[in-house]
Amino acid sequence: MGEQYGGDHQDFRDGEFNGPFIAKQVEYHQHGPGPTALDALPPKVGGFTGRSDQLGELLGAFDPAGGEAPGAVLVAAVSGLGGIGKTALAVEAAHKACDKGWFPGGVLFVNLHGYDDDRVTAEQALETLLRGLGTPPEHIPNGVDARAALYRSVLAARERDLGAVLVLADNASSAEQVRPLHPGGVRHRLLATSRSKLPQLGARLLPLGELSPKEAYDLLDRALRIAAPGDARVVDEGEAAAELGLLCGHLPLALQIAAALLVLDRDKPVAELVVELAESGDRLLHLDDGERSVRAAFDLSYRRLPAEQARLLRLLALAPGPEVTAEVVAVLDGADAAPVRVLDALCRAHLVERGSRRGRWRLHDLVRVFGVGVVEGDVGLWEEGEAARERVLEFYYRWADAADDRLRWLPGRPVPERFGDRAEALAWLDSERAGLVAAVQWAREERYAATAVLLSQRLGEYLDWRRFFDDKITVCGAAREVAHRAGNRVDEAIAWNSLGIALQETGRAGEAIDAHTRARDLHQAVEDHHGEAGAWGNLGSALWEAGRAMEAIDAHMRARDLFQAVGDRHAEARAWDNLGLALRQAGRAEEAIDAHTQARDLYQAVGDRHGEARGWNNLGGALWEAGRREEAVEACEKALEGLREFEDWYGAGRTLSNLALAHQHAARPAEARTAYLQSADAYTRANAPTEAAQARTRAEALTP
Repeated sequence: MGEQYGGDHQDFRDGEFNGPFIAKQVEYHQHGPGPTALDALPPKVGGFTGRSDQLGELLGAFDPAGGEAPGAVLVAAVSGLGGIGKTALAVEAAHKACDKGWFPGGVLFVNLHGYDDDRVTAEQALETLLRGLGTPPEHIPNGVDARAALYRSVLAARERDLGAVLVLADNASSAEQVRPLHPGGVRHRLLATSRSKLPQLGARLLPLGELSPKEAYDLLDRALRIAAPGDARVVDEGEAAAELGLLCGHLPLALQIAAALLVLDRDKPVAELVVELAESGDRLLHLDDGERSVRAAFDLSYRRLPAEQARLLRLLALAPGPEVTAEVVAVLDGADAAPVRVLDALCRAHLVERGSRRGRWRLHDLVRVFGVGVVEGDVGLWEEGEAARERVLEFYYRWADAADDRLRWLPGRPVPERFGDRAEALAWLDSERAGLVAAVQWAREERYAATAVLLSQRLGEYLDWRRFFDDKITVCGAAREVAHRAGNRVDEAIAWNSLGIALQETGRAGEAIDAHTRARDLHQAVEDHHGEAGAWGNLGSALWEAGRAMEAIDAHMRARDLFQAVGDRHAEARAWDNLGLALRQAGRAEEAIDAHTQARDLYQAVGDRHGEARGWNNLGGALWEAGRREEAVEACEKALEGLREFEDWYGAGRTLSNLALAHQHAARPAEARTAYLQSADAYTRANAPTEAAQARTRAEALTP
């Protein structure tokens, strides 16, 4: 072939040509290395804190030592709610991996804008990555498949020449966006972030949850100190900072915005911001610093939801309690069964989370606030939501009423239909307790007041049984307030009575006396003699708790007489039992024995085996006071049989403590220690930690 000697001429003197030919001028250009974007990793997020476990898992996935192993992790996907800190974690992990020298070939970064209106397609993302690898635009083919093939080829060459590359694909909305970006080979790694879990990628899935309270505290403190190293407001106001973290749902974006608001106003105490958020009708209105907004972050996810998913998310935001069962989801939805497919889709999008156990669902606190805001902003959605809440409240009342019937059932009465036995009723109440208590608070809204008050009355027996007295105070307080406002003296009296029982059990005997006095007066005013009798009995118990034995005796005798007059033998048995306790307190042991014997016999007559067991226990105490020790032990042993049968662990704990005391007096320390330990276990099962600790202390004192 010829050789160019200069100018624009070609020299063909040594060429051999066997046919016609055409010569054209050709230009040759010397190019430098193509521009690349292999150092385009965004800077670390200032103030990044926590996530040590997740960071360790990502670095384990990046580690080149596992690259040749079977099942090596080539793709990892970090997913979570908008604002949960996915990008911050991914970038932090990428920087640490690069610092270790694991990706000498460089790092590629592409933002897929998966939740924007103009999200990046896989074809567009591949063009960006190929340009980042130095591929001239004119050499980039059209079509996803062709670009993906070239992309993998270029990466393979780079692996041979320089080493492994990390590809970080941020903010994906679907596996379709990410799958073509797989770099191929065994040394490269692909890390994707998304608000969806992307199980279709065959990737190591790393779902992110909210920060721990300690991590939230550290984030706030670090953010303030970055702006001003001497800013110690978080440390100085530790309790307020913890409350601020809670109000922000321990969500990194919300915490960062809260920190920015404090940075902007260095004179603002943390507690002042807490008050603003707590008292605001719309917390998300405050969680906006002009550039970042929690509501805007959630809205991006919400607007991409299909109609059925958006509707269910809104309804779940209106549910009572921190989490709901599948049953309640179905009621909210107005369907026969929970829409599991829709729930699973919302879970994949991290807008709904699985609850404390299978078949339960929850929303992040701020997602709930967002959902309520969406409903309140639209008249049609608001009415849909009110109808759903009405369905839930009616459902709760029907089932709580049936469960209460089962708990109060005695042989000879019609057998309740909804629950097969007492244990089944208790299990349902246990599973729905938080929702039931929250639903009673709807009583303050006129539309729900009547049903919510009825619901409160059906929870009293259960809350007493499980010793959830704080819940009972909450429930009765709401019912009393509503009944008083409506002028319903009967319902108000019932609420005062129930409230008094809870106050007494929590050691507030003075308040309990006042509550039962109010209940008694209200029942008297409407000439409700049965209700009045119950109020006298409860007043007597509160007086007994306060050590006012003579007044207690008088109150219990009034209760006994009224129950006799209205023919309620079951309630009369309870009055005799309580009277016996007051008589014992007054030092009248023989009279107490008679009273407890009357109570035991009446309980037997009406078929209340659990009441009978309580009667045996109290009779045992009176016999002990009278010096009849062997009879007392026999009575306690009979009581224990019945209390265990009904899983009355608090009563069993008390009886076992009595037995332990009897063994002590009889110089049987080993038996006494065993009984105290059994008592501690029973009290623990009864949600009575103070009594359990006392029983263990007494057992330890008897240790040889």
